[in-house]
Amino acid sequence: MKDGFIRIACVTPEVRVADCIHNGNEIIKAMKEASENGAKIVVFPELCITGYTCGDLFEQETLLQGALDALALIMKQTSYLSTIGIVGLPISFKGKLYNCAAVFYEGELLGLVPKINIPNHSEFYEQRYFTSGVVSCARDEENNWHYSSKIPYGGCVFGALQTFTCDDMPEFSFGVEICEDVWVADTPSVKMAQSGATIIINLSCSDEIIGKAEYRRTILKAKSGSLLCAYAYADSGMGESTQDMVFAGHNLILENGTCLAESELFKNEIIYADVDVKRLDAERRRSTTFAPFKEEIYHNTSFSMEIEETKLQRKIEPMPFVPSGDYELAKRCETILTLQATGLATRLKHIGCKTAVVGLSGGLDSTLALIVMVHAFDMLNLDRSGIITVTMPCFGTTDRTYQNACKLAESYGAKLIEVPIQKSVRQHFEDIGHDESNHDVTYENSQARERTQVLMDLANKMNGIVIGTGDLSELALGWATYNGDHMSMYAVNASIPKTLVRYLVRYESSHVDKNLSMILLDILDTPVSPELLPPEKDGTIAQKTEDLVGPYELHDFFLYYVLRFGFSPKKIYRMAMIAFKGEYDKETILKWLRTFYRRFFYQQFKRYCLPDSPKVGSVTLSPRGDWRMPSDACSTLWLAELDSIS
Repeated sequence: MKDGFIRIACVTPEVRVADCIHNGNEIIKAMKEASENGAKIVVFPELCITGYTCGDLFEQETLLQGALDALALIMKQTSYLSTIGIVGLPISFKGKLYNCAAVFYEGELLGLVPKINIPNHSEFYEQRYFTSGVVSCARDEENNWHYSSKIPYGGCVFGALQTFTCDDMPEFSFGVEICEDVWVADTPSVKMAQSGATIIINLSCSDEIIGKAEYRRTILKAKSGSLLCAYAYADSGMGESTQDMVFAGHNLILENGTCLAESELFKNEIIYADVDVKRLDAERRRSTTFAPFKEEIYHNTSFSMEIEETKLQRKIEPMPFVPSGDYELAKRCETILTLQATGLATRLKHIGCKTAVVGLSGGLDSTLALIVMVHAFDMLNLDRSGIITVTMPCFGTTDRTYQNACKLAESYGAKLIEVPIQKSVRQHFEDIGHDESNHDVTYENSQARERTQVLMDLANKMNGIVIGTGDLSELALGWATYNGDHMSMYAVNASIPKTLVRYLVRYESSHVDKNLSMILLDILDTPVSPELLPPEKDGTIAQKTEDLVGPYELHDFFLYYVLRFGFSPKKIYRMAMIAFKGEYDKETILKWLRTFYRRFFYQQFKRYCLPDSPKVGSVTLSPRGDWRMPSDACSTLWLAELDSIS
């Protein structure tokens, strides 16, 4: 539970129709197993204590009493578990029968939630037995919702649209619905989510027919995405009567549109997933269109549960910006390149410009910028000779990057201009009284600013615009020379993290001719460097960025969770330890996480004067729409939290 991680289990027990004793024992056994595996919520199918397919036996008092007795036994036998159980059973109340979910914890019944939408079509005829739970609520004289009474079974509240909230972690709040409730247009989950429930539980007995599994999955993905919630769906399986229907036990656990766990059809099993309720809460805070319910939810029951650390089984991807799977990655790369190129093409068309200038270093970022320019010019049917690539060798330029820059420009059909800047920079050192042997920040930044001046002036001369090459990761760390490579007239890479830059260039390499592909692959194999310090004696790159500021894969991981969800340093550290297990040790992760926060805060001033750039993902740092932080904000609290990690 610590950091908002709640392990949920969805169980398909093997029931015997109308055998409440057997079914109760199966539920107890599954509850114990799930609890031993760290589950804090265990969800069972609709009417699982009796079986869904009892037919007219639901009118038998013996069955109804047997279900209550089994529920009492289940609660007693699991009372020592720190686990919430949710099971389905029929409940007789005030002369009517309801299809209910019983919510219990540590031997106490927290609530009984009746099904609202009772199907009576095709193979379903529940209205023959059950009444809609919506009638369990009414308005009083002051127009407030209330329940007619508390049910005699444990003195808990009986009624639909309840929520259950943990006193010790308010983000841990869930609502319960039953089967058909998720298939209708106005689902109960909407009001429950708007009233604070981050988890929606659905007890189901959904028969299996051709195509239904995919449809079910699609519905639940969409619902969990639109409600910014987790969905736990427990389905009936083997053991239900197959007289007219077959049940496949299709259990699913989803979070904000993503399926975290899914059972195999026709196999009664338990699935687990660690949902992150603090992440969902952060998403809702971020989304101003996620409006709270205008009326109070009918009832909220609070419970107290010790906050202990979940031994996470949830997979945490080390590269959150990069989708897994070759097909998904290829589609993402294609979409991103199209977005970047469309942004640039629109700007060029708007200003009537047919010339664009880029500084081509032979490194990753300028290579991606050139690729985007080529795609944009092709979109506009402009001659690629209007793409002006400028190589500006100076003190740190290696032959490898210089040759790659020249070959790249030639292969794409762009115009190449070479402007050596050593003489200009030395003159500048003389003008400001700087000793060239002092390889400090002045030595480095003088080269970067000279290059920007050359690009700007060439763009003026050729009636073009300068295309910026800096990426999102560099912006986050402030790894850019202010008014040097930091500045351009349109920055195509500003929302592309460094880890994704590599995949975009690699994607391009698989869609061009062999000669160009070899050049791109060699650029991918070149260490990331600004090449502002003299090379090694053997001519190789001496200044390697990741040796100075840290691995970009770590910084991109930190960046994603800081900006996307506002997670605390401790939580990000914990997740990084899991994501990069075996690759980086504790000390390394802490070192670079501290570096990230320190640089991220004090380099904000560079981000406040960024040129225009296209947004392509959910995490960007544009001061105009996505990240507005005072340039003099303090990082004290964040760094202090890191200091407390032992």
